[in-house]
Amino acid sequence: MKKPFFYDITLRDGNQSLKKPWQLHEKQFIFEKLHELNVQAVEVGFPASSHMDFEACKTLSDMAWDGLVVSGLARAVQSDIDSAIKSIGHAKTPRIHTFLTLSPFHMKYVLNKEPQYCSKKAVEAVEYAYNQIKKINPNAQIQFSVEHFGDCGQNLDFVIDTLKKIVNAGASVINLPNTVERTRPATFINMIEQVKNALPDDVIISLHNHNDLGMATATTVEGYFAGAVQLECCLNGLGERAGNTDFAQVAVALHNNGIDVPVNLEKIYETSVIISQMSKVKIYEKAPLVGPEALAHRSGIHQDGAIKTKDMDFGAYRPIKPSLIGRDDDEKIGFTSQSGKTAVFEIINNAGYQITIDEAVRLTPIVKEISEKKGELGTDEILKVYFSEILNVKGAFEFVSFKHLSDDKFKLAFKFKNDLKEVEGCGNGPLDACLDALKNAGFPRKLSFYKQYALDEDKLGSGANAMSVINLVGKGGEEIIGRAIDQNTARANVKAIFNALNQIYK
Repeated sequence: MKKPFFYDITLRDGNQSLKKPWQLHEKQFIFEKLHELNVQAVEVGFPASSHMDFEACKTLSDMAWDGLVVSGLARAVQSDIDSAIKSIGHAKTPRIHTFLTLSPFHMKYVLNKEPQYCSKKAVEAVEYAYNQIKKINPNAQIQFSVEHFGDCGQNLDFVIDTLKKIVNAGASVINLPNTVERTRPATFINMIEQVKNALPDDVIISLHNHNDLGMATATTVEGYFAGAVQLECCLNGLGERAGNTDFAQVAVALHNNGIDVPVNLEKIYETSVIISQMSKVKIYEKAPLVGPEALAHRSGIHQDGAIKTKDMDFGAYRPIKPSLIGRDDDEKIGFTSQSGKTAVFEIINNAGYQITIDEAVRLTPIVKEISEKKGELGTDEILKVYFSEILNVKGAFEFVSFKHLSDDKFKLAFKFKNDLKEVEGCGNGPLDACLDALKNAGFPRKLSFYKQYALDEDKLGSGANAMSVINLVGKGGEEIIGRAIDQNTARANVKAIFNALNQIYK
């Protein structure tokens, strides 16, 4: 298959739909961004629409890089074509893009003209444009668009006959717009195939799809596989009404289907954000690929799969690796009542705290209950539960103090069911001494695991720089994890023991 040819319409179709169209300096900036994206053609504007647009088209033509096709739109009238030639004719590869409707409805109710008149008018416009532009630039091209081609199902034979004459008159690109999306993609694709099969092989078939029913991307992608090489797209899907085919979605969809896409994909996200800011049209949360929520998971099942495959190119619940389009963020795990233990585990781990899946299981019902009342919980809210349920476990025991008396002797003070106990213990360090003191007080417990971690920064104002993790053997031989944080490592060890004891002696 031929490589897709990306024809960007942001500066014309996208711009004309804005509440405040761009000024020249803004168009120049966007033009440079299109260069970074490596688009193959840019429709720089509609020269005859205003003096400002004429000057913009002329300026952007001067800025064109090698290999770029610079296109200017013109109605099928000589004055528009003359204006387009004057504004972009000096470009290295200019293209005059003229158009006229051939749809029965539009010819009758909008133009109030007979089909044969419109056919003749279209052929004459292409012939005039070809003869005039070729006089000044032999590299020039002519593109003709059948406006409202999507409405031409009833008279497709007439349209095809007209297009054959248009090609003979000098058009090398035939653009088939779904000017208003009304039908399913398959219907439109069938029409494209009929045109493609009827015209010479060297004629480039182009698509320009609007998104009125939300299927412009699907129609454009399938249209490419049906033989349409030129794909007219707009950054962020800007355009009249519901917009045009979205540039990013088409490029990534083709890439995912094994097509060598001649686009700088890693510039997509950055450019999308810039266009949103400049157009004052926000990227909606759930926008495919570039939306703030496009990488978010809240379902427990999805979160589990996403986390297990987060470092793989092929993700369980994402279409691409975010870095493909230049996103430096990763999949977002949000916690709601629909989430599960995996989300708790991931959120706390990402916040810099140690936690096991078993501990996450313990916390999940608690944070779920909170979330049922409040909705999605932020990291701070989940960490508060972690602190209260893991690092400060309430129960029969309450740690009071731990003092070093001499050599290997320590004094432990604690409350058991509000009864103050003060006992001494000996051991090879504070941990052994604390366990010995507890044994002397009638609470013998066996240590099966111990580790201490350094915390890089204070968390939630805790002032802690050490986390101790200990495992005590429970009454039934089970492993009970106790954690604690403190600036003093010895105190962190002792507090971890008491957090485990409060789980054992409930």
